Amino acid sequence: MTHTRFAFVKAQWHADIVDRAYDGFTQTIPAAQVDVFDVPGAFEMPLMARDLAQTGRYSAVVCAAFVVDGGIYRHDFVAQSVVDGLMRVGLDTGVPVLSVSLTPHHYHETDHHTAIYRAHFITKGQEAAQAALGIVKARAAVHRAPAA
Repeated sequence: MTHTRFAFVKAQWHADIVDRAYDGFTQTIPAAQVDVFDVPGAFEMPLMARDLAQTGRYSAVVCAAFVVDGGIYRHDFVAQSVVDGLMRVGLDTGVPVLSVSLTPHHYHETDHHTAIYRAHFITKGQEAAQAALGIVKARAAVHRAPAA
């Protein structure tokens, strides 16, 4: 069996919440198979994902961020740009790029909201691991399929 490696990119805004996605991811995929990269914020993730995908070392790149509403609607533009950029990286490089980027409409920095989103990021990390394994398996099947 081929030893599969994954890159995991984490935005550092709200790292106490975002880092839980990695925790969830490594409940399914062993940490020994994951290289972790921190970036300042969500906006920097597509560039880092592209650089990582272009190395040829990773079967998939997973990116996690928490983009919150600061009251000026900038979060909508950032979130859309990030997701569009990550999709483009995957299409341009042929390396799957998965997003664990959440943009809640009502986040307040309270213990209650922080606890909710920390738990949610664990779940989203688990789901990203399943998606990463699924796309790697599906793409391997395509490459093994006999030519018509």
